[in-house]
Amino acid sequence: LAMSQWHQLWNHPDAATTKKGLTEMKRAQSLHAATPRERDYIAAMKTFYGGKGDFYARAGAYSKGMEKVYERNPEDHEAAVFYALSILAANEGNDPTFAAEKKAAAILEKLFAAEPDHPGVAHYLIHAYDKPQLAELGLPAARRYAQVAPAAPHALHMPSHIFARVGMWQEDINSNLASVAATRRTAAMHMGGEGHQFHAMDFLFYAYLQSGRNADARALIEEVKAMPDTIHNMYGMDYNPRAATLVHFTAVYPIEMRHWADAAALTPTAVAGTAEDSVIYWARAIGAAHLGNAEQVRKDAEQIDTIHTKLVAEKKKDFAETVDDDHKQALAWLSVAEDKYDDALAILRPLADKNDSLGEEPSGIPTREMLAEVLMMAKRPEQALAEYETDLKFNPNRFNGLYGAAQAAEAAGKQQKAAQYYAELVKVCAGSNSERPELSRAKGLVAEK
Repeated sequence: LAMSQWHQLWNHPDAATTKKGLTEMKRAQSLHAATPRERDYIAAMKTFYGGKGDFYARAGAYSKGMEKVYERNPEDHEAAVFYALSILAANEGNDPTFAAEKKAAAILEKLFAAEPDHPGVAHYLIHAYDKPQLAELGLPAARRYAQVAPAAPHALHMPSHIFARVGMWQEDINSNLASVAATRRTAAMHMGGEGHQFHAMDFLFYAYLQSGRNADARALIEEVKAMPDTIHNMYGMDYNPRAATLVHFTAVYPIEMRHWADAAALTPTAVAGTAEDSVIYWARAIGAAHLGNAEQVRKDAEQIDTIHTKLVAEKKKDFAETVDDDHKQALAWLSVAEDKYDDALAILRPLADKNDSLGEEPSGIPTREMLAEVLMMAKRPEQALAEYETDLKFNPNRFNGLYGAAQAAEAAGKQQKAAQYYAELVKVCAGSNSERPELSRAKGLVAEK
């Protein structure tokens, strides 16, 4: 019971859940477990619920306890799985060497070779490799996991974390369409978990936009609009999933499509206590900057800063960090609106370096792509091309990344390289029937060759 209270890769248990878990652990100890193995499991779990320090201190103590279980029971594959999981759970995600991810993956890879149909092994391998620098290594687990548990919505979705990282958009789309369908089947049988479909839709929306299927992305927005506002979120998430998804889609669509006036005119909508509180202001700021409206950018940046301060006060660390990035990007775009390109670059470059080194989320607009765009606006195409090419290593096959690289190469007089990127964009968007002018131009240039 206590182990099931903590979803190690998903959420941090609140005070009430932690107290409940400790009560269950005390009960477990009172039953006098019959074997050393059972006692070791109980002792490890108790260090999390009953230990001192913050979440990561207790998670680290639990991982040390699970290491003992693992070492004392070398034939126990489940002990190995739980130990690897504990390594990932105790990882704060701020190590650019990915030592924790690699350590967990090394344990899991041995198990994957022995038990390729073990759902936990494939699942946690995907999480371990969910970084741009490691994603290629996760493809075998990604391709296997959906086959292992074809009725489970999350198992169908998880491969898309890897597919998105490596720019395999059709596989990403297939994965999440299947996940949404499975979620609705389980919901129809009153099995719960209906909110999971919004997580899958986030990846689906992103993949549609990157592969030129913007009509499908628009249709998905309308689909979410038509859904009831009463769908419960996934376990451990305490906000309205439909509202958060709709706000996110509404903000991101005009930025990805480069519809600056639409972005600048968005109506602010809050989803209380989440990072999505700031995303409309973020989109408005970027749109207004492209229109030269520095005053609006300034006001929107101030709103983002206010939201960040509130999230810090509420001790919502992860959300606060995301909003802080939004604020820095908005300030950079304020500098652009004021024709202070070097100031904008001074903000964006360290942020891009940080996000690249730690691995941004696989469904967001990369900071380095923004950096490259600002360099193009500053008429520095060779520098812009270098940044676009770096970004495409971390975020392959992004629509605006490929088009931006092609434009930068063209402006820098590197026609062969420009042709290469235009051709790649056309290939990525094959069969999309997109009306995007960028793609039409790319197709025309490729046809001329």
